[in-house]
Amino acid sequence: MGTTTKKRAGIIGGAGYTGGEAIRLLLNHPDVELAFVHSRSNAGNPLYAVHADLIGETDLTFAADVAEDVDVIFLCLGHGESRKFLESTPIPAHIHIIDLSQDFRLGETVNGREFVYGLPEVNREAIRQAKNIANPGCFATGIQLGLLPLAKAGLLNEVHTTGITGSTGAGQSLQSTSHFTWRANNISTYKVLQHQHLKEIRRTLQALQPAYSGALNFVPVRGDYPRGIWITSYLECDLTLDEAYRLFEEFYNGHPFTHVSRKQIDLKQVVNTNKCLIQLEKTDNKLVIHSIEDNLLKGASGQAVQNMNLVLGLEETAGLKLKSIVF
Repeated sequence: MGTTTKKRAGIIGGAGYTGGEAIRLLLNHPDVELAFVHSRSNAGNPLYAVHADLIGETDLTFAADVAEDVDVIFLCLGHGESRKFLESTPIPAHIHIIDLSQDFRLGETVNGREFVYGLPEVNREAIRQAKNIANPGCFATGIQLGLLPLAKAGLLNEVHTTGITGSTGAGQSLQSTSHFTWRANNISTYKVLQHQHLKEIRRTLQALQPAYSGALNFVPVRGDYPRGIWITSYLECDLTLDEAYRLFEEFYNGHPFTHVSRKQIDLKQVVNTNKCLIQLEKTDNKLVIHSIEDNLLKGASGQAVQNMNLVLGLEETAGLKLKSIVF
């Protein structure tokens, strides 16, 4: 029986949380070989010097140079850094770019490269044909997946949404609000009603419901746990609960990672997976939508690998059949 040549992938910015998650996924991907992991600050060091869980998993070291004999490159860089990298580093046009920053989510281009917004539940066919992908934000993914079916049906009006995220959402660099002594047994809000993900959310929702001009009121909350996002959105809606469930179930039929539950959901069901779970409630004329995900997987690196699978013509779920940690 013949063997299929594996696709080759590289990572730029492999020392952070999203880079580490991408490394873990690609090391175990059945159809992809991790060719290099680039990090200016860690060049020459073994990957496990930064990501301690990788000891015994790989002998790869961080590279100082960018190899060009790859099919796809993941940019796991800070916001603003992806554009700078692509402006200063020539990448052959045949290499797919999957960017995890916010630099290209609103239709921006660089050196003639155009980016497709990488939310497979709404853009899957465009992603399959794309050269470059702008991976959605973590909050943006959870909020949008809770609202897409309503937008498609033209039912969006003013939305109120609250999202609580784990400390890994703040990145690996230590901040006063991610230090254990501050974060543990604590909770706080930030960027109230002005979070940067609101622009990409509105752009997607208006593509489905062009007349949508209602307010999107978003309150982000820092949670006292490492990973996972819980979103609760609500709006006025005339659908019965059963009609709403059927609308959501039909919309997500055939999408392997977004599932609608008619039972109460909890965050541990999705942590360490590429899933988004959605549960609905109805009180008077208010429809409540709960949507949950792992911010580092479906909210970042897992979705990036899902997009890579689509771009490279691989099985959409390849390398992403992960088990939640429920205890």
